[in-house]
Amino acid sequence: MGSKTMGINVAETAAAQTSAPELPATDWAEPQTEAERLAFWEAAARRLDWAEPWHTAHSSTPVDTESRRGPELRWFDGGKLNAAYNCADRHVEAGRGDKVALHFEGEPGDRRTVTYADLQREVSKAANALLALGITKGDRVVIYLPVIVETVVITLACARIGAVHSLVFGGFSSEALKFRVEDTRAKLLVTTDGQFRRGQAVPVKANADEAVAGDNAIEHVLVINRTGHTDINWVEGRDVWWHDVVDTASEVHEPEAFDAETPLFIMYTSGTTGQPKGLVHTTGGYLTQASFSHEYLFSNPDPAQRDGDVHWCTADLAWVTAHTYEIYGPLSNGVTQVIFEGTPNTPHPGRHFEIIQRYGVTSYYTAPTLVRSLMGWFPDGIPADYDLSSIRLCGTVGEAVNPEAWRWLRTQVGRDSLTGDPASGVPMVDTWWQSETGATILSPRQTDASFKPGCATRALPGVATDIVDDAGKRVGANVQGNIVVTKTGPSMARTVWGNPERYFTSYWEKYADQGWFLAGDGARFDDDGDTWILGRTDDVINISGHRLSTIEIESALVSHPAVVEAGVCPTFDAKTGHAATAFVVPADKSLIAASTAAEPTAEQAAAAAELRAHVATQIGPIAKPREIVFVPDVPKTRSGKIMRRLLTQLFEGSTLGDTTSLQNEPCIADIKEICEAR
Repeated sequence: MGSKTMGINVAETAAAQTSAPELPATDWAEPQTEAERLAFWEAAARRLDWAEPWHTAHSSTPVDTESRRGPELRWFDGGKLNAAYNCADRHVEAGRGDKVALHFEGEPGDRRTVTYADLQREVSKAANALLALGITKGDRVVIYLPVIVETVVITLACARIGAVHSLVFGGFSSEALKFRVEDTRAKLLVTTDGQFRRGQAVPVKANADEAVAGDNAIEHVLVINRTGHTDINWVEGRDVWWHDVVDTASEVHEPEAFDAETPLFIMYTSGTTGQPKGLVHTTGGYLTQASFSHEYLFSNPDPAQRDGDVHWCTADLAWVTAHTYEIYGPLSNGVTQVIFEGTPNTPHPGRHFEIIQRYGVTSYYTAPTLVRSLMGWFPDGIPADYDLSSIRLCGTVGEAVNPEAWRWLRTQVGRDSLTGDPASGVPMVDTWWQSETGATILSPRQTDASFKPGCATRALPGVATDIVDDAGKRVGANVQGNIVVTKTGPSMARTVWGNPERYFTSYWEKYADQGWFLAGDGARFDDDGDTWILGRTDDVINISGHRLSTIEIESALVSHPAVVEAGVCPTFDAKTGHAATAFVVPADKSLIAASTAAEPTAEQAAAAAELRAHVATQIGPIAKPREIVFVPDVPKTRSGKIMRRLLTQLFEGSTLGDTTSLQNEPCIADIKEICEAR
């Protein structure tokens, strides 16, 4: 692509740009008409470097119910660009090669600083190595790695040569990995000898070997020596060391520009039934919305102060949140960020606060489940000897944040912004979006005058949502309905890999006539017209005709100081239809130890009664859980979403659905034992 790139205007070719324009978030006007919306996204796309201009900003075909196909969404047709170039090279060419791109901290305490010039060199070397291994445009590469620098490097290297990457959480089982290897027909698997988890060096290569033992298209397994495990199985001709093929490769590579609709990655997300769905995201539209929304949500509103931004998205790199707000969004904007390999309580529960202090983190973006864990670890608040004064903004993602956790995050991590006013604290961006949408859809703005604990508020510029009933009619205030995306953005997934009919049935069939995307979450408007997310619609509990949100009951439970985490699910009740059953992670671990006894102990019975009364006080007697089960953990996806359907299945003893997308799959056996003993 060279050093000369082309910026695109709606009507004419604009002057060349080598870096994103520094526009404050408040400069982005809310488009009112469809013409304004398309012009808005074209302006957002011009923040990137394009090798060739697009001729059509957006086109789509309607949902086709007869052929059972979703819409064909296309953005920036005719335009060509390279995602990796936009995330590294253009910053170097703009004279910012010495700026830090990544502050890496490993779980054992090893640290590494990577500048944008370093990143360009490392990605170029990895791109040359991929080509030498026979990987070319359109080939799929499965990446089974922890949060380390090499994960970012190999991801961008795939984008640089047009290969399609699919990242898999490093804690997933060989079964989960095998499905993704076989479903994508990947030619290359990238993994490590081992990974550091909770203070231990855990072998990983054996999982990779099991995953590629079946019917697949794997030609090579590229192995990073992370933990020093040398006594591992090795298949000559198939297995290659990273240090042999990547570290020795040339650091000179000319990126190729690809059509905007070229697939960039496949993101697997679990559904309530069936195998995980491989969502396909394309290059130009995804990068446009990722880059814009990252700046809009997280960058300092004052462009003159943005060089001081240090962003930390705590998600595992395999999750879509990390793709958008840890890889492509921040790096396309030339931002300094932190990536951390370990668990938040290794070797002690204050590890995150040490990292914030060490690197001067300004924006801290995390999951409600982690916030609730931190609350349990620090019941008296974060110790004052941690310097958190750099924090300017906090955000949550994964599922709706409980108000209690929201307040704790804002006032504890953001404590230096407290003024004595109960409503003070750092700005909070409670983002709602999905793997399918590719980028944030709903969120407060960091420049808002006030914030509502746990409220996603309203759509970002360029997209639109509504809350409707099953017939497609907008619901009134404080009435639960289905949230739909009525105007999708450029980062919307284009299809389900290898199964376009599933794309239709999962997301577009219900409101095919309107052409709306069904998110699968329940939501309600408040009296101000702001949107509150209530969780998955299949998690609603209908007790004697009263529809109750599991998240609302969980929020009530978590507000009690004795509760660290809670998952509430519907279970069968012959009288009321559904009953609410609560799985509670207690602060007092002795309550768990006794859970496999046939009869509850006096301590368990007293704790359960207290929690049931607390829920009745917080919501009403109708919401009281029929039973409370004390467990060591609740099953969560890698995005931090509680898998409530699994809790129902475990409690009722029915066949379990897909568990391969869990970040903590071992807890299933513990919960099963506890349920069977009841």
